[in-house]
Amino acid sequence: MNFMQIAGHLGADPEVRFTSTGKKVTVLRVAAKSRKGGKDQTIWWRVTIWGEQYDAMMPHLKKGSAVIVFGNLEAPEIYNNREGTPQISLNITATYLQFSPFGRTERETTSEPAFAAASASASSPTPQDSFEDEVPF
Repeated sequence: MNFMQIAGHLGADPEVRFTSTGKKVTVLRVAAKSRKGGKDQTIWWRVTIWGEQYDAMMPHLKKGSAVIVFGNLEAPEIYNNREGTPQISLNITATYLQFSPFGRTERETTSEPAFAAASASASSPTPQDSFEDEVPF
């Protein structure tokens, strides 16, 4: 098992599908930025969420939302794009998902907590507990 953590922003709204046996599958496309050689580089991840464990979060996840994903790294898939160029698909099966306290969107700063765990509880932070300033890195 290769367990990893990524932080990034959604490149599209979550996609919900069902298998032929009725099991729910939600797919997130997450863009994670890194800096290499003085240049920014974006790595795209396909995050698969099985079941209904994060359904309470889905209405709050839209294109551009900041998330942190913990999960199992799957074997990379190599495919050819429309131009025939080989591409690599990086996939993670999520075991834990949370809102990111950084990179808040305008919608999140006005009406939602900036940081919330995957499951709502009485100890969940309120907007007053959130960070006032974003970290500059």
